[in-house]
Amino acid sequence: MSNKDVEMAHEIALRVQAAGGSTYFVGGCVRDKLMGMENKDIDIEIHGISPETLGVILDSLGKRTEMGASFGIYGLRGYGLDIAMPRKEEATGRGHKDFAVYVDPYLGTYKAALRRDFTMNALMEDVLTGKVIDHFGGIEDLHKGVLRHVNSVTFVEDPLRVLRAAQFAARFGFTVAEETIALAKTMDLSALASERIMGELQKALVKAPKPSVFFSEMRKMEQLDIWFPELKSLIGVEQNPATHPEGDVWTHTMMVLDQAALRKDRASSAINLLMAALCHDMGKSTATKMTEKGLRAINHETEGVPLAKRFVSRLTTEVQLNKYVLNMVKLHMRPHQLGKDRASFAATNRMFDAAMVPKDLLLLSFSDRMGRDGAVRDEQEERFLLERLELYEEIMSRPCVMGADLVKAGLRPGPAFSEVLAFAHDLHLCGVEKEKALPQVLAYARERGITVQK
Repeated sequence: MSNKDVEMAHEIALRVQAAGGSTYFVGGCVRDKLMGMENKDIDIEIHGISPETLGVILDSLGKRTEMGASFGIYGLRGYGLDIAMPRKEEATGRGHKDFAVYVDPYLGTYKAALRRDFTMNALMEDVLTGKVIDHFGGIEDLHKGVLRHVNSVTFVEDPLRVLRAAQFAARFGFTVAEETIALAKTMDLSALASERIMGELQKALVKAPKPSVFFSEMRKMEQLDIWFPELKSLIGVEQNPATHPEGDVWTHTMMVLDQAALRKDRASSAINLLMAALCHDMGKSTATKMTEKGLRAINHETEGVPLAKRFVSRLTTEVQLNKYVLNMVKLHMRPHQLGKDRASFAATNRMFDAAMVPKDLLLLSFSDRMGRDGAVRDEQEERFLLERLELYEEIMSRPCVMGADLVKAGLRPGPAFSEVLAFAHDLHLCGVEKEKALPQVLAYARERGITVQK
């Protein structure tokens, strides 16, 4: 917790106490403190005084901000402190935001905590005394590593809590209680907004040491159909046991996802790499066939592109993420194919040139190779590909034939100009120096019937 924010919380608590009220740390900051984890987000809840009195106290301490009078949520400019009053909520629809909210400063700690989602998040700590209030056995559940809902009636009113359960399980290595799983199975996620789904998914992917737990819990709760059908279709899709002894494509995908999580800090974007890992073998659901050589998924990387596009587009409108994932799905087999054959540097250069982020393509490939039972790192292949990546980056840093060079040499832009530039780029990928490449490009242009003026 930020010392600055904690000090301000203590000062608020003193003034609230003087006015006859009480102040509690609530939610994740209490949970994380008990787990010995750092939490930068501090939430406090003010009981026993009116909103008007709280307003006067906050105004005496700084510039007050407010998120709607009915929500009873305040802040102080310059502080990362969320200040709230106890609230009652009534569901008005099926969506995450379909609630009527009422402030009730005299609700009491039991009823205030009753509206929380899980017992570990219903803990409260008195800001001044440090006493922890635990109405629902949250401390015991923390010690046991169990994620349990607080209230069966209110839990089902917010379907986002299904994803929060899976997300918390992944982040903290918890298991979801059987009674919570049973309740989650009855809930309808179809009315949730895609950005809310993506928000919980992103937390699970980026913050969890083993993000596969998110999907295993969603599977237990029978909640893959609406938002993750392309992943569900991988369950039971068999693979050749000689190359995939771990079992079906679902199992392999989850193992690759966890391998990618080990490498996410080296990627250009953690969420992008992890989404690509999630989607990389979706094509196997349609491409897997029995052949003379056993089970094969020929061209699954190509067949997976439209499936991955449908999956990602359902969750987010982020254009670059979509392009990145589709690019990675299409190319994910190439590094190993070229690496095991120790292909020419022109071939590896073309592969890297086709990749949006060449380094990330290798990270995905290494994760893919390790995401199976009994996998052993092929350090020689990895070293070969990393050395080729360095060579590619060095070659791409060299001067090359550009459009301006061709115009200066007498070539006039026209319908075939882009084709000539593509030839020049290919020479560059082959390592041909600019001085030697220019006459070859001009000769190529003449062969294509393009006049080069003196």
